[in-house]
Amino acid sequence: MMTSTADTSDDGSAQELQNQVESITVKLEDVSILQVSDRAAVIEIKFKLENPNSRSVIAQMLQYSLYSSSGSEEYKIASSQIGSMPEGMVDGSNYYTLLSNNSILLKDKIILDYPGNSPELMSILENSKSSWKAEGDVFFNLSSMTSGQGNQIHFESRK
Repeated sequence: MMTSTADTSDDGSAQELQNQVESITVKLEDVSILQVSDRAAVIEIKFKLENPNSRSVIAQMLQYSLYSSSGSEEYKIASSQIGSMPEGMVDGSNYYTLLSNNSILLKDKIILDYPGNSPELMSILENSKSSWKAEGDVFFNLSSMTSGQGNQIHFESRK
């Protein structure tokens, strides 16, 4: 992916710099079932984000859907997001800095109410051999919220 950024010098003139901004990679690192009962289930999900660039990158938000398979059937377990996108000049954002050529882990907890109402879901949650898939989008840009363009990549990862 090629991204163009503008560098403003002291005299106010803008010089176009061509920067190779490689896409960050997202990997489903782990899915752990922390608690299961008829009334609630708690799942912890971990994503590993890797920055292959020689400059730092800010990941603003990771939106995802979590799926599990039992046999040939695939079930959507939940959809959620980690972080947020700024919506205005005074709006704060939970963003995550990925240092150059480095990685970070992002974690989220999913709480499912009354999973006992679905025998298929209970079977997945109680089966330690269930396979997991996460897919979604991650929004990121260069190391400053004001430098460069916003970037978005779609990912799919299995565990």
